[in-house]
Amino acid sequence: MTTAIVPNPEAIRPDLAQPGSQPPEPPEGLRPTTRSGLTSLRVGVTTLWLSVIVLLPLAAIAWQAAGGGWQAFWLAVTSHAAVQSFQVTFGISVVVTILDVVFGLATAWVLVRDDFFGKGLIDAVIDLPFALPTIVTSLVMLALYGKNSPVHIHLQHTPPGVGMALAFVTLPLVVRAVQPVLLEIDRDVEEAAASLGASGVKVFTTIVLPSLLPSLLTGAGLAFSRCIAEFGSVVTIGGAVPGRTEVSSQWIRSLIENDDRTGAAAISIVLLSISFTVLVLLRILGGRTAKREEKAA
Repeated sequence: MTTAIVPNPEAIRPDLAQPGSQPPEPPEGLRPTTRSGLTSLRVGVTTLWLSVIVLLPLAAIAWQAAGGGWQAFWLAVTSHAAVQSFQVTFGISVVVTILDVVFGLATAWVLVRDDFFGKGLIDAVIDLPFALPTIVTSLVMLALYGKNSPVHIHLQHTPPGVGMALAFVTLPLVVRAVQPVLLEIDRDVEEAAASLGASGVKVFTTIVLPSLLPSLLTGAGLAFSRCIAEFGSVVTIGGAVPGRTEVSSQWIRSLIENDDRTGAAAISIVLLSISFTVLVLLRILGGRTAKREEKAA
């Protein structure tokens, strides 16, 4: 006796399956791998692009800095002119970064918490330094604070003049780092604390500031790194006076003009290493602060 095998119509025609039932999944080896393939492709393209525009140039400058050997590298970064440029660069950069944190936080607070006429215009002006060529910034500062200053403030070839130029191009970094976080802070918590008798300063220092600290550190790190690498905005207003307004980027240009590319690469590696270290440390500190805030919440 033979038994007739009746095919399952649901297996042949998934559209004939009962309502609410799921079609059988294909074997694991036959499942589509399109998503993982696209992910690998995206990762590969991103890595290639970053290698071309970031990693390879950094490797090239590191190779050039090491071309003369360790002794040449050490002599380049410890020369009197190099040390003076480091002192000017880091001294002004630290002061400008502190000012950026204070006034960047105040600016972000005003843009988020206050309503006034022209708020949208001011919010747009914050991004203006990102759009202006840095040499234009230097010319603007020279026109405003140069010898023929319309406001009778003469900062040409002075450290405050360099600091003003650096603050102009770095303040938006802090503002844009803090502003979105400030927008997300729950105002109800602040109002509850105020209703319990906490002063405005107490509410700010115990509720608002801890939430803003990671973004403040990120903005400060970006501002400091931009300060020590800035060139165009300080060219004319600073004047590259040795030991007074000559920052390291201008000393690098002098070395290149004197055909000392190994020395210029060595100075660049020092600036790059310090900038990268500051960014990493502040990111780690900001991450730990954010984790503590999450646990406390």
